[in-house]
Order: sequence, then C-alpha cells, then structure tokens
Amino acid sequence: MSTEYEIVNSVSTQVGQTSSHSQIIERRGYPRRVDADIVIPVYNEEHTLQACIEKLGAYLSGQTGPSNAFTWNIIIADNASTDRTWDVASRLCERYGGMVRAVRIGRKGRGAALKNAWSESLARVVAYMDVDLSTDISFTGTLVGSLLAGGADVAIGSRLLSQSDVQRSTKREFISRTYNLMLKTYLGVKFHDAQCGFKALTAQAASVLLPQIKDDEWFFDTEMLVLAERRSMHIYEIPVTWVEDSDSRVNIPDTVSKDISGMRRMRQDMRREIGCRISNPYASLGWGSQSQQELRGSLIELANVKVSA
Repeated sequence: MSTEYEIVNSVSTQVGQTSSHSQIIERRGYPRRVDADIVIPVYNEEHTLQACIEKLGAYLSGQTGPSNAFTWNIIIADNASTDRTWDVASRLCERYGGMVRAVRIGRKGRGAALKNAWSESLARVVAYMDVDLSTDISFTGTLVGSLLAGGADVAIGSRLLSQSDVQRSTKREFISRTYNLMLKTYLGVKFHDAQCGFKALTAQAASVLLPQIKDDEWFFDTEMLVLAERRSMHIYEIPVTWVEDSDSRVNIPDTVSKDISGMRRMRQDMRREIGCRISNPYASLGWGSQSQQELRGSLIELANVKVSA
C-alpha cells in the first residue's frame, strides 16, 4: 500500500512539480480523492480566516445552502504569513478534520500558494476562492459542476458580464475594465475577467498548465487563462454576484506594474513561439508604444487616488 507521502509525491510528479521543488514546509492533513479541492490562499489573515472557513464549510455541507452533488475538501494555503494565521489554520484542521486541511508555503505569493496546493491534489477539480469571499459562494456548484460534467476545462467567475451584479468603487471598476481591455488588445484574449478570485480547472488542465505558469504572484491568474486559451481549452465564464471587500490590502500600484510586466513577457513568449514578429495590435487604433506608457502611468496614478464614497 502506498504511503501518504508517496501519494503526494506521485501527484506532484504528474503535474511537473517533484517533491524537491515543493515549497510546502508544513502541513495539517494530506490530499484525499474527492471531486473538488477548494483552496483558500491566505497571507496574514488571522482575524478573518476562521469566519471564512466556517461560512464556506457550512455552505458546502448543506447547512446553509442546498446539498452539493460533489465531494470536497477545503485547503488553507498559508503563503508565509507573519502573524498567527497558521495557528488559526491548524485549529480549524483539528476541529473540522476530514473537511479542512492546510499547507504552509515557504514564500509569499498567491500564485506560489496555488501552484503548491493544486500540484499535490488528488481531486478531479481544483478551485480557489479569495478569503474575503467577495464572490457569492452560492455560485460554487456552478463553478465546480460545470467541470465535473465535462462541459469545460476551466471555469471562472466574471464580474464584467452583463448579467453579473457587482458592487465596488469607481476606481476599482475603472482599473479592472482597463486592465481587461489591455489584455484583449495587447494579447488578443477572448475571456472577459482575468482577476476575479473565483476559479477552477480540471485535474487534466492543471497538469498541462501549472508547469508552464511562470508567475508566482497576482499575474498567476492572467497567465493561466492566457495559456489555457492559447491551447484551445474551453473556458466557461460564470456571471456572479460580487461585493468589494472594504478591508482589501492589495497594493494596487505594485500589482498594476507587475501585471503590465507580465503581459509584456507573455507577448514576447508568444512571438518566440510562433517564430515571427507579430504586428502591433494597437496600430489600427492609433495606439503606439508611447500611448501604452501613458496608459501605464495613468493606471498607477489612478491607483493612488482616493475616491470618496
């Protein structure tokens, strides 16, 4: 019989991340063969983590919502927190053994947390949600079910679909729409919302995509979706109800800068892949490199502006 360590090592090897490359330095519990592993990546969330896990667990178990037709585990992925987040995660694993487990990653970065947690999964579908649960968790059944049914390779919540109900500041709305417009014009993508923290993919899609994703931070989501689309994977977009977390600690200027660097890298990778120079997609719009720099500056400047309620 295989030991738990051998099982974990086997899965990591399957998706291109051997145990020697794993950044997991501590864990509570081990992967199980379930329909869906739902990862909650966290960094310094000692005050909000318990409420998130209890709310999500109650919903998934049918206590506060309809019973789901799939089996699941919640995985807390602590990416190098410096507060007592890991202590809270450990207590939750003890209290809800069999439903909740946790891994502690040795470095900061949401992308790194997801890569490590997903790469050792034994589930048919791997998913993640932001700890603030800004996306209404009643859409979880659609997110996971669409993949279990074989209808798609990747499923994502999209705040930019006309059917979505979104409550957020004017500043965040403008930045999100501008960023996704840049993705469409600069990288030619077809999906609408790269940044919503509500995504899932099949185990097979994960085995193809994870080894190829270079970013370990916030651009991880975008890179994953761009790679999936380039490989003709079916991306299913779900209209969602989404409410902005007023306590969000995302460093918007830093994130904008890194996102633009990520887009530039992927554009260069795309050129190398096809072996020829791609014409400037902004040409027909009269949008050259100078305009791109001006937009970058305006985004970062806007990110520093406080919008009154």
